[in-house]
Amino acid sequence: MHTVWKGAISFGLVHVPVKMFSATEDKDISMRYIHKECGSPLSYVRKCPVCDKEVEWEEIGKGYEYEKGKFVMFDKEELEQISGQADKNIVILDFVDLQEIDPIYFQKTYYLSPDQTGSNAYKLLMNAMKDTGKIGIAQIAIRSKSSLAAIRVLDECLAVETMFYPDEIRPIAQVPNLPGQEEVKEKELTMAKMLIEQLSTPFDAAKYTDQYRERLLDLIQHKVAGEEVRVAPTQPQTNVVDLMAALQASIEAVKPVAADPGPAAAKKRPARKPAASTAQQTAAGDGLSPAPIKKEEAPPNEKKLEKRRTAQ
Repeated sequence: MHTVWKGAISFGLVHVPVKMFSATEDKDISMRYIHKECGSPLSYVRKCPVCDKEVEWEEIGKGYEYEKGKFVMFDKEELEQISGQADKNIVILDFVDLQEIDPIYFQKTYYLSPDQTGSNAYKLLMNAMKDTGKIGIAQIAIRSKSSLAAIRVLDECLAVETMFYPDEIRPIAQVPNLPGQEEVKEKELTMAKMLIEQLSTPFDAAKYTDQYRERLLDLIQHKVAGEEVRVAPTQPQTNVVDLMAALQASIEAVKPVAADPGPAAAKKRPARKPAASTAQQTAAGDGLSPAPIKKEEAPPNEKKLEKRRTAQ
């Protein structure tokens, strides 16, 4: 792993020299802009519009535009000094419970390893945090940017989670079209809870894959091989109108399928009883009224007797 930062963790008077490594990597497939006419990749030029020339990196500084077209300039040393990057210290301010921090605050994860002779102090801090179940809240400056950070134990390693400051989190009140105080229908709520229970499972990160990246890599391989590829368009989803129907269909879809007992179990099944008439089935239903039974016509001889009785 490439070292992205070197410094120390300090809590109280304890000083722990550490190296920092990025814990994650971006596996997005990068593509370049290509000139369609000739197939050449486009390049980006750092050009000064006043001097009309390309500018090298060593000639570039940083500035803040306080008015339109007016800037105050800063050099690298000034920015490092005010960010605290110069002293290379991760100062733990407080120890808190991890459950108290909402995940919205977390940015990026880094691993920390002991540097030089810091193994004993590193192990001491890690074991103390494991035994107390606490994590450290600290301030850290990486690449001239100051951040809050959470220091926690991850397996047998100390990890740093850079965090947003509270004023960087947008208030929920700014989110448009949030539902009001409308009451949820009890039946829909019960079925939604049932669906959540059936879909609940222990978290296993290995079961989730980047399907877009897999499909894109497959498409790239086919194109490199010179194959003409057409991707079928997906059917647009219609808005769900009947929530109950959608919930019921979802629950049915996730129900476990009963295993086939096999031919041996089929032999043991008792013989079926004769099927009841439609009227009997309806009457024995879920407390519903039976359908009206159509009166059968009398035989021809009985019709003649009925006519005679009527004539008399």
